[in-house]
Amino acid sequence: MSDTPRLWMRHEARPSERRAPLVPADAKVLVERGIQVTVEESPQRVFPLGDYIAAGCRTAPAGSWADAPAGEYVLGLKELPEAPAELRHRHIFFGHAYKGQAGAEELLRRFTAGGGALLDLEYLVDDDGRRLAAFGYWAGYTGAALAVLHHRGALNTPLTPRTKEELDGALRASRDAAQPCTALVIGALGRCGQGARDALTVAGIEPTCWDLAETRNLDKAALLAHDLLVNTVLTTRPVPPFLTGADLDDPARRLSVVCDVTCDVTSDCNVLPVYDDVTDWERPVRRLREGDVPVDLIAIDNLPSLLPAEASRAFSAELLPQLLELDGPAWERCLNDFRNAAGLHDEENARV
Repeated sequence: MSDTPRLWMRHEARPSERRAPLVPADAKVLVERGIQVTVEESPQRVFPLGDYIAAGCRTAPAGSWADAPAGEYVLGLKELPEAPAELRHRHIFFGHAYKGQAGAEELLRRFTAGGGALLDLEYLVDDDGRRLAAFGYWAGYTGAALAVLHHRGALNTPLTPRTKEELDGALRASRDAAQPCTALVIGALGRCGQGARDALTVAGIEPTCWDLAETRNLDKAALLAHDLLVNTVLTTRPVPPFLTGADLDDPARRLSVVCDVTCDVTSDCNVLPVYDDVTDWERPVRRLREGDVPVDLIAIDNLPSLLPAEASRAFSAELLPQLLELDGPAWERCLNDFRNAAGLHDEENARV
């Protein structure tokens, strides 16, 4: 890349999203390396705009990225607003558009119409396919914490952002009047699974831990014998589901709370096809089955925003080395993934 890259961090359109993909301390590193960083105003971002100004960043009004110079890399986390219809920048965010999810086709069409590109953070991986920057640990931590608090009747809604100390205090306080509880974490050896295990430990629960070996020949009866299930497995190809509607109707079922941290709900890769829409901060819990042993679901697709400062700092630290090398091989792989998903490689081959 001949010119120094320019980064534009946008305001998040989702009202409950308080995280930032780049924190002020790491923005300062980029500026000191000669990278121009523009940060949009945001009334909800956990880090004040003044901290970015002190780091040497430029500022811009919320939502002004659409009119930014064409060479800017637009950095965000969650979904884009519905306008503009044509996207002409290179956008870095979690697009959720490569596995047939709802809205994927329209999002890719917007990029191809405008000549831009999606550099999806989910596909920012090293040579071995391991994610280079992820919120997994904090997603697992908050997901498991919410599942425990709900099971113990101590979940206050609507949800509001907290610090880890506040969340841990609520978990410890809930132990006093708690009945014995069993919990299963699937994907327990990954970053997300480790976060779930740590939260359960704070809550006084020693979880059952399953990973690849246990899910190859999944013991459905053992799964249903737990009180809580925390799923942290995100797969890129369809696999036999871990839980189905028929399982929820099993009269021997003890399972009463399901937390799906991955929320791959509209994809063919969904391992928990027992629900058709996510929950949210206003209504974090949805009942899936009534009866003597009801089943409740927690499936919030921005769980780490419950701990916005801690989650942002951890993610930004992992993303920073990649932002210093926006012309590196990891981003080239992201671009190739986008071109494949959008069918652009097929068009190029047809022209040849």
